[in-house]
Amino acid sequence: MNTKSAVPAVKRPNGVAVGTIVWLGSEVMFFAGLFAIYFTLRAMNPDLWLEQTAKHNFTFAAINTSILVLSSFTAQAGVFAAERMQPRRTGWSPMKWGTVEWFFLTFFMGAIFVAGQSYEYAVFVSEGVTLASDPYGSAFYLTTGFHGIHVTLGLFAFLLVIGRIYAVKNFTHKEETTAVVVSYYWHFVDIVWIILFFIIYVIK
Repeated sequence: MNTKSAVPAVKRPNGVAVGTIVWLGSEVMFFAGLFAIYFTLRAMNPDLWLEQTAKHNFTFAAINTSILVLSSFTAQAGVFAAERMQPRRTGWSPMKWGTVEWFFLTFFMGAIFVAGQSYEYAVFVSEGVTLASDPYGSAFYLTTGFHGIHVTLGLFAFLLVIGRIYAVKNFTHKEETTAVVVSYYWHFVDIVWIILFFIIYVIK
């Protein structure tokens, strides 16, 4: 009597998710370089740093940071909805929201953060602190500016995910993976900002 032994299925890691993680690893190195520039310039100009960091509005920056941090939770809520294959809401309660609603909320919170950062730039420029004014201005605008670009790219990514969900007839594993990958990126930019916040606004 011939019997066939069952071959256990091999669960392979998702190629898109792995590729995104590898790419984010390279982004870590990029921001590490920016941090190194910031610390080098600060070590060379301690008096300038004391003078310029005093111009920051810590309360405003803390509130703006809180909004961005909270957006990570709303993005993850959208991922949880995607994992249970719920692209859109089944009711008005947030408990019944789908990926679209949570990602829309994340987008608006991220947009508020970018607007807040732009306001701070305007205030700094009015006080004479620009990219070319002194080493502090160069370090501040380079680090926060590149982060702001990454946040803006993340906002476009959320809109693309939302648009894709509306475009397809059936929400599949492919759409779920896209939502997860975008959340990886968003969590990354949030973590980078938390580090920047402590470096710029706390550890003066």
